[in-house]
Amino acid sequence: MFEKLKILLCIGAVMAPTLALGQATPIGDAAAGAQVYQRECASCHQIGEGAVHRIGPHLNRIFDRRAGSHDDFRYSEALVRQGRDGLVWDLVRLHAYIENPRALVSGTRMSYRGLNDADRRANLIAYMRAYSDQPQNIPEASPTAIAREVELPAETLALEGDVEYGEFLSAECTTCHQRSGDHSGIPGILGWPQEDFVVAMHAYKQKLRPHEVMQSVSQRLDDEEIAALAAYFYKLGRE
Repeated sequence: MFEKLKILLCIGAVMAPTLALGQATPIGDAAAGAQVYQRECASCHQIGEGAVHRIGPHLNRIFDRRAGSHDDFRYSEALVRQGRDGLVWDLVRLHAYIENPRALVSGTRMSYRGLNDADRRANLIAYMRAYSDQPQNIPEASPTAIAREVELPAETLALEGDVEYGEFLSAECTTCHQRSGDHSGIPGILGWPQEDFVVAMHAYKQKLRPHEVMQSVSQRLDDEEIAALAAYFYKLGRE
C-alpha cells in the first residue's frame, strides 16, 4: 500500500507542471478542516497570522518542514531525534502522525490520541496546507490514496512473541539499545508496550520512520521475529 502511494505521489509530481492551478486534486475540504482544527488542535496549537507557540508549536509553514525544527520551541527529545534522522512533514507523514502520533514518533510529548477518520484528517491537513508556502505548487493526492501509518492485519498484532527467541535475536538490537535501559542519545526500548514495538518496527520496515539502520534491520525480520523481540524487551523492562 505504501509503495502504491509513493507511485501515486510521483505521478502527481510529474503531471503537476501541466495542470492549471485549479485542477490539482485537493487533499480535502479546507473549510470543513477549519472545524476539525478548532475541535482537535486549537487548544494546543495556533495557526494563521500572528500565530505563536503554545503548548505545542504553531503550525504555519508545516509542509516540507523538518520535524522539531523551530529553534524557539522545546520539543521532546524523540521528535528532535526523528528530525535529525530525516523526518519531514509531508502529506503522508502528517496523515500518519495525526492518526497515531506514537506510531510515528515513539516518546513524543504530544498527548493527542489520534484521529482515525481519514476524511476528517484529510480536511484538517487541507486547512493546514493553506498556511504553508505556495500550496498550489505541491502535488496533492486524493485522500483515498493515503495509507494508514502502518496497515497491519489483526493476526500480526495478535502474534504472541516467544521471549526466549526474542532474547536470542536481541544481540543486534543491544549493540545500540542498552539492556540497562540507559538512553545515552539512543532511545531506550525496555518495557515498551508490545503493540507499540511491533507498529514501530513495521513503520521502519515500510520506510515511514526515517532511520537507515533501523530500516535495514527491520527488513531482515519477519512478523514472528518482531513479535519475539517485542515480547523480550517488554519482559526485560518489567524485571
